[in-house]
Amino acid sequence: MFIIFFLFFCCNCFCFLEIVGHVFVFCYCRFKNIVAGWVNVNSLIVVPFLTKASSFCKTNGNTFPCLLQNLGHLYQIKLNELKMWSSSNHEDVDIVIVGAGLAGLTAALALHRLGLRSLVLESSESLRITGFALTLWTNGWRALDAVGIGNSLRQRSTQMKGFKIASPDTGLFTSETALDKDGKFQGYESRCVRRKDLLETLVNELPPGTIRYSSKVATIDEVGRFKLVHLADGSILKTKVLIGCDGVNSVVAKWLGLGTPVSVGRSAIRGLVEFPNGSGFDPMFHVKFGGGVRFGYLPIDDKTVYWFCTFTPSQVPSYEEDWPENPIKMKQFVLSRINKMPEEAQGVVEKTPLDNISCAQLKFRLPWNVLFGNIVKNNVCVAGDALHPMTPDIGQGGCSSLEDSVVLGRCLGEAFLKKSNEEDDEFERIEKGLDKYRRDRRWRSFGLISVAYCVGFIQESKGKMMSFLRKVWFSSYTANAFLKMANYDCGDLVL
Repeated sequence: MFIIFFLFFCCNCFCFLEIVGHVFVFCYCRFKNIVAGWVNVNSLIVVPFLTKASSFCKTNGNTFPCLLQNLGHLYQIKLNELKMWSSSNHEDVDIVIVGAGLAGLTAALALHRLGLRSLVLESSESLRITGFALTLWTNGWRALDAVGIGNSLRQRSTQMKGFKIASPDTGLFTSETALDKDGKFQGYESRCVRRKDLLETLVNELPPGTIRYSSKVATIDEVGRFKLVHLADGSILKTKVLIGCDGVNSVVAKWLGLGTPVSVGRSAIRGLVEFPNGSGFDPMFHVKFGGGVRFGYLPIDDKTVYWFCTFTPSQVPSYEEDWPENPIKMKQFVLSRINKMPEEAQGVVEKTPLDNISCAQLKFRLPWNVLFGNIVKNNVCVAGDALHPMTPDIGQGGCSSLEDSVVLGRCLGEAFLKKSNEEDDEFERIEKGLDKYRRDRRWRSFGLISVAYCVGFIQESKGKMMSFLRKVWFSSYTANAFLKMANYDCGDLVL
């Protein structure tokens, strides 16, 4: 009786397991975005275990393990089906770039100039333009010339000549400094461009179909030496190279294990204003430092002016909880901080339309994360803000992103196009190319992040000592420091 009951119990258990197996496989098929990883795990662990267990039971003359054997056989059949599905239900792309921002689009254009096609994934439904304008220095313009769009953008921007610096006490402009007063940086460039103009120019130079919108990356897996990029819609891209240009909250940087960017304890309000009859401003940086605020404005062209105000949030009353989303309160806050400045400066802010005002918290990547972290791993890398988010205090965020893209394009061009012999392994060339990119960008990024943070700290700090340093030394040093950091050539795209 006991034996019969035991056999009955075992049969029911294994029938239940078989049903559970069917349910598991069904659910498994439904969640397609993790199938590749599960195929490997089941192939290596589950099936061998079931096969060995079945063989053991069979050799011992038992009958009920036949159900276990059937279950193992079922798993093997389903896994074979899944393998066939996973090998056919993906799209092969040589180079995938995540993020259609400045770095991503420039990298795609650099590759296109070399005859290499890439696919740019953008999570938003259309071209996303955050921010209104950015200042590009000599190094940025050299990068734009390398990808062939520098001249068209120069026609829509004004060359800056120097700095007009206002006193933190009176708010009046008390000093004026030429950008290259010593003649050390002949041929320098400093222009402010609309971000919209820059991004649209890049897009117009790319082949149709390069950008795929509404494509949010969910997970990243590996199959052999390839990378599988799983999108939120369930589709899968199999790629030889994965480039993360997906900004401060980069999915690719997280996959590489880079530390999360941290807040610097400051925020920035930015605005853009049009003067239909002309602004009448000199082509100069008009700036005011000190007292916990850094305010400035500069003309983009004859009729358009870009302005910014960085500050510590502690200056905002605690009861103003919604002010970062309220442009009226943002405008009022900035005006309260520049109420001693000339009317022309206050007029720039007052005349700015509310929908042309935005606010963002400033973040940066800790410099030692760039030095010691994985900015490249095998055939995966990061560029732009995904690599080196920094404060805007030396105007190098956009410029360094352009540098990254040109260097990356050249390194990958050499990997894909320079085949030394028939036995040359393409993946080894890719890894060597990205390692070259890593060596080029690691120390450069470290230096820019560090200098930008220090400059911002000095410019905004309160206290008599800092005020004294700004008056007698920093104001004269500022222009030279900006030009020195910008005196960098990322090279061209000739292989």
